[in-house]
Amino acid sequence: MTTSDPIVVMDTSKGTIKVQIHLSGAPKTAENFLDLVGRKFYDGLTFHRYEPGFCIQGGDPKGTGTGGFVDPVTKRERTIPLEVSKTLRHDTAGVLAMARSNDPNSASSQFYFTLGAATFLDMNYAVFGKVTEGLEAVMSLRAGDRMNQVYVLTPAAK
Repeated sequence: MTTSDPIVVMDTSKGTIKVQIHLSGAPKTAENFLDLVGRKFYDGLTFHRYEPGFCIQGGDPKGTGTGGFVDPVTKRERTIPLEVSKTLRHDTAGVLAMARSNDPNSASSQFYFTLGAATFLDMNYAVFGKVTEGLEAVMSLRAGDRMNQVYVLTPAAK
């Protein structure tokens, strides 16, 4: 992506992870995630799903895989449309993408990191970031591990 894309830091129970957010390549998805980071939504949440060799998933306020971000103003779960790109792919470990239900436009707050290539997900799930530091922490995460604090380290260049 571009050097103007922001960097987000995840301080987890397994170490620090730095992720470049592909604001230029997946703007709606990235803006949703960055808004939740800014609200401190992810602080204290756990990773609830671990699939060896495939993914580690988090971002559910219920911790069960069934929750999403409920907007305090509308009192409704916020969802975003599926945003895919042929250049943003699940081609290696450390790819950051949005989780969703069977409805392609149901992503809210849950996300996953790939633990290996998962190209069968390409064009079906929104990739919006990639680990730049701390891949060893990602690879050691398991269900129940915590996101202590998530924050923007480097904002997007104007």
